[in-house]
Amino acid sequence: MSDRSANVSRDTLETKISVALNLDGDGNSSFDTGIPFLEHMMEQIARHGAFDLEVKASGDLHIDDHHSVEDIGITLGQAFKQALGDKKGILRYGHAYVPLDEALSRVVIDFSGRPGLEYRVQFTRPRIGQFDVDLFHEFFQGFVNHAPATLHIDNLAGSNAHHIAETIFKAFGRALRTAVTRDERMPGVIPSTKGSL
Repeated sequence: MSDRSANVSRDTLETKISVALNLDGDGNSSFDTGIPFLEHMMEQIARHGAFDLEVKASGDLHIDDHHSVEDIGITLGQAFKQALGDKKGILRYGHAYVPLDEALSRVVIDFSGRPGLEYRVQFTRPRIGQFDVDLFHEFFQGFVNHAPATLHIDNLAGSNAHHIAETIFKAFGRALRTAVTRDERMPGVIPSTKGSL
């Protein structure tokens, strides 16, 4: 069984990011980013995806969180690309619906090799604690551009912004978990109507 782990670093004028990822992990996670709510959300990715994930980041948080959040998304996407290699033998597609009290979100992903994000989320307030909810879009845009993958995120119900965010990230973790699962019935094959991605 091939190793499906990755260690990726990104160093720019604004940020310095490192991500360690094991797709066949136990859901363990460790974060040091200076952005507590994003760390809480990434913990959902690791736990519900059953990935081991470590993210360290330093950036220009004295200005705002934008560069750090976007670059963490980019680096996480690069880590998935590295860990998946040629993608042969994975299910490729994944989807999940996740509720939390009044909130419900759906996430669908395809490791297609073609970046695309459809993000239909309306938060009920602009911030959760100190976190600017507009930055979730930047996180996912960075991810899909560098995974690369097609990703649809739809919040279907919800009035509590924290619940909405949690359902999105839990569903993202669950959809990722399915998509990267090895297909025992088609080992070494990438499911596609064209024979390749």
